[in-house]
Amino acid sequence: MTSQITLPGSTVVSPAAERLRHILGEEDSSPTPTIFTEMDTLQQDGDELEWKESARWVKFEEKVEEGGERWSKPHVSTLTLHSLFELRTCLQTGSIVLDLEGYSLPQIVEEIVDRQIADALIPPEMKEKIIFVLLRRHRHQTKKPIHRSLADLGKSSNTSTNRSPQVNLSRSTSSASGIHRSTEDLRSRQSGSLGRLHPAQSRSMNDISDTPSTDQLKNKFMKKIPRDAEASNVMIGEVDFLDKPFVSFVRLAQATTLGGLTEVPVPTRFLFILLGPQGKAKSYNEIGRAIATLMVDDLFSDVAYKARDREDLIAGVDEFLDEVIVLPPGEWDPKIRIEPPKKVPSAEMRKSVLNLNELGQMNGSAGGAAGEDEELPVQHEVGEELKFTGRVCGGLWMDIKRKAPFYCSDIYDGFHIQSISAVLFIYLGCITNAITFGGLLGDATDNYQGVMESFLGTALAGTVFCLFGGQPLIILSSTGPILIFEKLLYEFSKSNSIDYMELRLWIGLHSCLQCFVLVLSDASYIIKYMTRFTEEGFSSLISFIFISDAIKKMVGCFNYYPINRGFKPDYITSYKCECIAP
Repeated sequence: MTSQITLPGSTVVSPAAERLRHILGEEDSSPTPTIFTEMDTLQQDGDELEWKESARWVKFEEKVEEGGERWSKPHVSTLTLHSLFELRTCLQTGSIVLDLEGYSLPQIVEEIVDRQIADALIPPEMKEKIIFVLLRRHRHQTKKPIHRSLADLGKSSNTSTNRSPQVNLSRSTSSASGIHRSTEDLRSRQSGSLGRLHPAQSRSMNDISDTPSTDQLKNKFMKKIPRDAEASNVMIGEVDFLDKPFVSFVRLAQATTLGGLTEVPVPTRFLFILLGPQGKAKSYNEIGRAIATLMVDDLFSDVAYKARDREDLIAGVDEFLDEVIVLPPGEWDPKIRIEPPKKVPSAEMRKSVLNLNELGQMNGSAGGAAGEDEELPVQHEVGEELKFTGRVCGGLWMDIKRKAPFYCSDIYDGFHIQSISAVLFIYLGCITNAITFGGLLGDATDNYQGVMESFLGTALAGTVFCLFGGQPLIILSSTGPILIFEKLLYEFSKSNSIDYMELRLWIGLHSCLQCFVLVLSDASYIIKYMTRFTEEGFSSLISFIFISDAIKKMVGCFNYYPINRGFKPDYITSYKCECIAP
């Protein structure tokens, strides 16, 4: 049973919440950096061990798709409740090293292993074996070209046939002979080279480069990571020389760039290492995903930076468990990836609840019901683009500042190979509308405006809008309301003996003047008062006009081609046709 603390006002708080309130309540002027988390799994490439990147997190999870050729779309991490409890057990039983002075990965790894030996978690004879495994090279998931060389394909096929499943987390079954052979190779290598380390041989212990590689420096994914970000590396693997898991959580005193450890040249601040005996690959993988998801959680990352001991970290896990929502099995498909929400809920509410005395919402208690109305989000929340500035051209100036950083990329991104489908879609969307409404406009205006005029107008208006509006992906073409307007305008001009084209020109100039006035007066904010009722009412009017026109044409066809009600079938045989000269 977990004891609870009762505060004034009948608010029941768990010890974990009370502990976090003191941790997060400490004054700290420096904000918590954004965490980039990378998870690597131990695998065997031919005869060599290596750490292969399998997933990464900035805010949401991205997995390496099956086949290892590309990244998945960012999605919300779905964790099993059992993995969170196993992670909690790992933090309770493993070694916790906080504020370690580290300058290189070999030094950090040696400190970790020495701490495990000092705590009697592993025997001293395991030191060199664990160090050897932890210092294998890291192979990161990089974007490969579409056309790969035949040699690359041959290498990948040979590698797949020679790959041993001894240390591969993605496979849960393996042959006993393959395990025995790879184990003997590893032990012979360790007994030969690891038993007698000399300065000339110490290089073979470390396969990781001390400085970031060219691929790391040129990685375009770096653009998605904030400049002040720090890395959290999760290393998961199974080996055959351990009888129980080797678990270590490390927080460095200062973020340090550890060469080729991370996919991008981001300094590492946290390390989580889990090596365990064989047979639990899936469980180890889920524990690694659990700690990686926790590290990108805003509240737990604050706890990880400010934790003073093991109990603080466990309290952070308990708080995370208090907020977890469990989905029952059989009610949904775990293979379905949840799309990231358009607006991510802020963690400030959770932090304020912990920092202040408003702890009623903690652990599902009903004590904070009085403040629920104040915390509810405003229903029609307005963005900055629809706020009234009160200055001449204030909204236009805000639009320019908001769009200027992306103006050039909106243009040259259209030449990327991945934009071909979007370009073709927009082209077909524009040309089909121009043909359809151009033909209808020709019928409605006696060909004063036809298909060619619709083509020319769409091309000119779209070009000007894309160059000055800064939004090349907007589709501009004729629509139903324009068709109805042009038809009524032509009928009005014809009935009142007015030149239709001249009247249309003056209407266009008047519309242009109105647009300038709206921009100068910053009147676009009025759109926030428009509701779905206004839009649907206008759409209903347009639909009614189209339906009535269709009925009128059907009635006109009946009048122009009337039904011969006096027709008799007996007249068919006596029917004849004669051609008479004019």
